[in-house]
Amino acid sequence: MSDPNNPCIFCNIKDSDIVFDNEYAIASFDSYPVSKFHSLIFPRRHIVNYFDLTDNELIACNDLIKKLKNKITTEDKMVEGFNIGTNSGMVAGQSIMHCHIHLIPRRKGDVDNPQGGVRSVIPSKQHYIRKK
Repeated sequence: MSDPNNPCIFCNIKDSDIVFDNEYAIASFDSYPVSKFHSLIFPRRHIVNYFDLTDNELIACNDLIKKLKNKITTEDKMVEGFNIGTNSGMVAGQSIMHCHIHLIPRRKGDVDNPQGGVRSVIPSKQHYIRKK
């Protein structure tokens, strides 16, 4: 199996795999999607951690997230929500050591109970009873 970090797959992305880009960031569809149109947004500069993004890179990534959201909801009327997240560090599940943000489209009924959303990274914490 090839190592996506050697060479870095994001630093070496093919032009044909780019959905949107700008001066500081690139957006593409995930090769192993959680749902149809699952996308990745990442800085052009090779950095490992989300927290090392410059303000310009953060704004550029956010601009691409919004462009993708509009593209996805135009092309798929079943999309009613999104999860947005990043894994920072191996203990958080990061496997490609180039900062990237996931944009995951959600459709009604794609899971039995979506309560807790991104909290499901720790399954026992996903579902909770709200305190009164």
